[in-house]
Order: sequence, then structure tokens, then C-alpha cells
Amino acid sequence: MTDPTHDLSFGAAASDYDRFRPRYPERAVRWALDGLGVPARVVDLGAGTGILTRAVLALGHEVQPVEPDPGMRAQLEVATPGSTTLAGSAESVPLPDGAADAVLAGQAYHWFDKDRAHAEIARLLRPGGTFAPIWNTRDERVDWVAELSRIAHLGDNAGSVVEKYGDFGSAFEPTELGEFAHTTTLTPDEVVAMLHTRSYWLTASIDEQDRIDRELGKLFTSHPDLAGRESVELPYRTFVFRARRR
Repeated sequence: MTDPTHDLSFGAAASDYDRFRPRYPERAVRWALDGLGVPARVVDLGAGTGILTRAVLALGHEVQPVEPDPGMRAQLEVATPGSTTLAGSAESVPLPDGAADAVLAGQAYHWFDKDRAHAEIARLLRPGGTFAPIWNTRDERVDWVAELSRIAHLGDNAGSVVEKYGDFGSAFEPTELGEFAHTTTLTPDEVVAMLHTRSYWLTASIDEQDRIDRELGKLFTSHPDLAGRESVELPYRTFVFRARRR
């Protein structure tokens, strides 16, 4: 089961979440939806502020975002004109059977109650439809990025994602995995602001938040790859797990 304290912690930081969180590479989203016609009917589960919703819309598809957090829903509708977000969770989606050609989940699948969510996703999909969770993970093969993750207690690294996820149960065909590299350019202050949208920081004590910020400040002023730089290229590895409904 997921922890609702963490699960619904993002709404208070919804505007910064939408501003600073990394986007998904177009080629990763195209790969997730490969083989589907345009427009496909896509459900974005745990849609947050609509970062993935907008990427799918840009490819010409129809998207129905579903999000449990009211603060995130409000930000999605501000940032994504014309979209109406349904209040719902991966375990309970207010849509009929077979309503989707594809169900996507951007940076959200690890919050799902897997058994219940898999059954609900299978119900939503037409036979042969696609389920594809997507993650942006920091490229911790880069030294300063690994140190950033250690300081801020960031757990969604490439190893944990690839090891933990990918089996969606008997209703789905075997899973395919795609990997896509990209970077995002941020100032040091923007990196810190982005980390302030993470569930660990949002739910930490004030003392722990202060510790993280102090150590981040030291990292940006002392690490040889960062000191004196006005902006940094934060590298990401985007992973897409793709499976067809039987």
C-alpha cells in the first residue's frame, strides 16, 4: 500500500512542481505509444500537473488526465488549457471498461497499489491496448548527480526503477523496456527549488529540510564541476516500461 502522507504531499508545491520538474523526451513518449493510431485515446494516471499530459497532446492524441490531489488537478487545468482532470486514483478510475487505447503513468507508478491498479488498468484498456509507466531518473553515473541524490534522499534512481518494476501481471503481455537520455538546464537555485517539490523534502522536519539545503549549497559552491557556474546541465535517463493488454 502507498503512504497517503507522501502520496498527496505534492499539491502544496504544485506550481513549482510544474515549473521545475523535467519534461519527458518526445522520443520516449512516441515509443510508449508506438503502434497506436493517431489520435489514440490515452489515460494519464497520476497526471500531477500535466507534464506528461501535455507531451501526449503535442503528439496529436486525446488525453484524459486522472489525479487524486486537488492542488495538482487545479495546476494541471491552469497549465493545460482545455483539459478537465478527473478526480481518481490508479485503483479507482471513473471511466468505463475499454475506454482507453493506452494508459500512461509519468513518475507515478511507484505510488500505486499494484494488484488493484493492474486490474483497474486492464479494465480500462481495450484488448491489445498499451500500459506504459515512465520515469525520469537522474543519471547518477555523473559524480555530482550521485552526491545530489545522497544529500536529498532521492530514491528513484535507474537501478531501483529497473529492478523493481516491469511485471504487470497476467492480464498483460511481457514487458518491453526503453531507455532515453536527455538533460535539463537549471540554475543552482532552480535545482534546489526542484528538489523542494520532492515528497521526501515536503514531508521532512524543518531541521531536515535545513540540513538538505545547507548541504546542497555546499555542493554547488565546492564541487569542481559546479563551482562558479550560473547554470548546470542535469542529466536524466528516462525509462519506459511498455506492455500490451492480452
